[in-house]
Amino acid sequence: MCRYLWEAQKIKQATIHPDTGEKIPMPFRMSDSVPFGTPVVVGLLLPNQTFASTIFWQWQSQSNNACVNYCNRNATQMWYISIPTPMSKFFQGYLGAVSSAVTIAVGLNLLIKRAEHFSPAIRILVQRFIPLPAVASANVCNVLLMCHTELSEGISVLDDKGNVVGTSNIAARHALMETSLTRVVLPMPVLLLPSLIMATLERLPLLQKHPRLGLPVHSMVCVCAFGLALPVAISLFPQNSQIHVSELEPEIAAATECKILTYNKGL
Repeated sequence: MCRYLWEAQKIKQATIHPDTGEKIPMPFRMSDSVPFGTPVVVGLLLPNQTFASTIFWQWQSQSNNACVNYCNRNATQMWYISIPTPMSKFFQGYLGAVSSAVTIAVGLNLLIKRAEHFSPAIRILVQRFIPLPAVASANVCNVLLMCHTELSEGISVLDDKGNVVGTSNIAARHALMETSLTRVVLPMPVLLLPSLIMATLERLPLLQKHPRLGLPVHSMVCVCAFGLALPVAISLFPQNSQIHVSELEPEIAAATECKILTYNKGL
């Protein structure tokens, strides 16, 4: 019985937003990131991309990230005062992230294509690593722009009984820093490992004789890398993080006797 209750609790945590109690759409749950996000990862890592395909896959990547950030954001302050997060913040984060990702990816591609001293093989290899700085920087931009309201208005901090002590801008900065670091770490193995592994596998006689196997093998490698990277990145910081009351605003420290307060950093 305890096992079923534990499993039911885990399913609830994976599907229900902890602040609003609303059901998170399946494509934007962190638990469903691997099946829904792998096609985008495969597209980002395709070799010999044109400018059009680079823009398309960076747009797809940051469109998905914007929705994930919005659906998994900290909503304690908005829920507590019954004011919904304005959709304008969503579009600001979306446009900012897409613009930064496309600009960096296209700019790096231009530099590589103008580097005449690179051999074709080295050029293809370098192009495979271009998505990493583009996606990592855009992910941070996405988080900061999507959660700008948290920085300006703060997030709720709770005592050990789950009661709201107050709203803290300092806790909001901690939450965004932790989330941003998670978004930087997440694409590293996802975008690095497949490129390194495929560069080795493509030299094997099997893939050289049957080049059509390249895409299925590439997809499987991306699935494995994504499945490995996601739990590692998410586990860097707990969703319900703790902070010592001495690090928060004086008015919050004066409002409670608890030494450690909790806040939802989002995912």
